[in-house]
Amino acid sequence: MEKLENSEDCRETASPLNNSGSIMNSTMPHCDGKAMGFVLVHAGAGYHSESKAKEYKHVCKRACQRAVDQLRAGGLALEAVTAALIELEDSPFTNAGTGSNLNLSGEIECDASIMDGKSLNYGAVGALSGIKNPVLVAGRLLSEAQKGKLSAGRIPPCFLVGRGAEQWAISHGIPACLTEKMTTKFSLSAYKRNKRKMELAEQVETKRRRQTSGRGKDFGCLEPVGEIMVEGEENHSACLDTVGAVVVDREGNVAAAVSSGGLAMKHPGRVGQAAHYGCGCWAENARDVSLYSTAVSTSGSGEHLIRTILARECSSAMQAENAHQALLEAMQNKFISSPFLAGEDCVLGGVIVLRCCTCEETQNAKDIKALLVEFLWSHTTESMCVGYMSAQDSKARTRISRLPPGAVAGQSLAIEGGVCRLGTASD
Repeated sequence: MEKLENSEDCRETASPLNNSGSIMNSTMPHCDGKAMGFVLVHAGAGYHSESKAKEYKHVCKRACQRAVDQLRAGGLALEAVTAALIELEDSPFTNAGTGSNLNLSGEIECDASIMDGKSLNYGAVGALSGIKNPVLVAGRLLSEAQKGKLSAGRIPPCFLVGRGAEQWAISHGIPACLTEKMTTKFSLSAYKRNKRKMELAEQVETKRRRQTSGRGKDFGCLEPVGEIMVEGEENHSACLDTVGAVVVDREGNVAAAVSSGGLAMKHPGRVGQAAHYGCGCWAENARDVSLYSTAVSTSGSGEHLIRTILARECSSAMQAENAHQALLEAMQNKFISSPFLAGEDCVLGGVIVLRCCTCEETQNAKDIKALLVEFLWSHTTESMCVGYMSAQDSKARTRISRLPPGAVAGQSLAIEGGVCRLGTASD
């Protein structure tokens, strides 16, 4: 990262595919002016059709703007990342909050978590129904825990699920919201189609079992069960899953958050990676001048991300000298080729990462405090929509990152990123 410290001009470079079949780009947005922070968001790793690309980019832009508004007003990283997540949850195009996938019972159950790099405190909710913005509950859990022990010396919770989480949220002033108000026409129609497909699959399987027991292996004209699949399953990365954001504020504090409606037609009570510690998000301020502060938010197949604790793994990898190479190796060795996923032939996931450090320098008799921010994203899904913005930018930059031509989702990866240098004169 030190090699990039003096590179203040805006430029973009790209290199050919490497041995892992990944694309490596580097962008350097022009970030002159008073250092007030930086935000990087994602609207899910999965598949983003060209027909809806504009909507996904737009929600990422709005999320970046909401976070930057907080930073410009003097807000901390935790406040800014919460603002970004609320915008992402409120969009009907994302699978988080409003517009979330429906479970087998036709209900919305959301997962979310948030982590403060300064205090290292964490809050999370799982399988939460009846709350419009799950990240608010996760954030409130975090803040309440910071107040200390409860009456009689009880330890405050940092992770609540189901009905208990909903009751706790309401008791702490977070308003309830009916599932009907969070359900969109798209999510409801998808649920009805998926339910019908599952019913057909069950009928086929029942008929198969009857014929097998009655006439040996004579299956007649049965339709193969594999051809009756839940919407999106035939294209392994079709279903978008999880939104998130990572932020660094003007003091160099980092925060990360993640929110998800989970898999379509999931079993009631299922909790994905978005709520699990070290799996959905991670944020950690540097405890030593020789270290970087890091923040990570993940997306993809929850079970794959849980079994690999990917958020924390990527955070640890960011202490290496070369961030691009470190993330590439983490995604390859700790995720795609992880021994914990040895039985999987299609490992789906994505991450956004930032790392930063501060330094003091003297210029024209003034003390200059520089905040160096390196930001990256990587995914094994067909695409991932991201947006980023510094507090000095007039608008956010967005893009839909895609795997290189010929790459196989779940087996190959893409990786891109950039560097932002923020400087401010000391008071």
